[in-house]
Amino acid sequence: MTPPIRSLSHITDWVFDLDNTLYPRECNLFAQIDSRITHYVMDVTRLDFEAARALQKSYYRDFGTTLNGLMLKHEIDPDHFLNTVHAIDYSPVAAHPDLVDAIRALPGRKFILTNGDTGHARSVLTRLGGADIFEHVHDIRAMTFVPKPHRSAYDGFLALHGIDPTSAVMFDDLEKNLVVPHEIGMATVQVVADAGYVHEQVEAWELDRTSGPHVHHITDNLARFLREMP
Repeated sequence: MTPPIRSLSHITDWVFDLDNTLYPRECNLFAQIDSRITHYVMDVTRLDFEAARALQKSYYRDFGTTLNGLMLKHEIDPDHFLNTVHAIDYSPVAAHPDLVDAIRALPGRKFILTNGDTGHARSVLTRLGGADIFEHVHDIRAMTFVPKPHRSAYDGFLALHGIDPTSAVMFDDLEKNLVVPHEIGMATVQVVADAGYVHEQVEAWELDRTSGPHVHHITDNLARFLREMP
């Protein structure tokens, strides 16, 4: 079922997830991070690769991030984790002037709300060519390490910036991260990979598209959506 068309003409605050949202999942940047997380879990737990990977994905699904699960279950140092898993090659992210121009043209403030950290976000935005277009990057540290989809991640962000959720929209690749925004009155857009995309490191639930009421719009081309949005 296609989500109902909802106008975004009232939006004054534009809130974007980062990974697999502002760059296409198909460039597999996050696959590098994902692999480094698996090896981090192996180091912490002394599990073999397959068992560590299964645990990693269960933490990701159940706690919002693998980091949150590792902090709760193994008391790891979050800064060490973040510095380790973001030591990656950012060259797969290509400059995207069409997307940058489309975001720049939006009326109102633009924000990043990410379960990653600010350094990672800045590296991605620099590659895209859009390091100057966002008011603020609200990262996992600003969330006190309690990530999306937990309600507090959104509440703290909205309160800090004085955002009226009924005048805001959330863009995210994971439909579960759009449940709370919908419940508090934000408009929502799920940014998905091309149909048929598969990757050995990506679980099926990470690619879920849904007709649930919490997803108001779905797009596989964010730049085009922003140019042509209702």
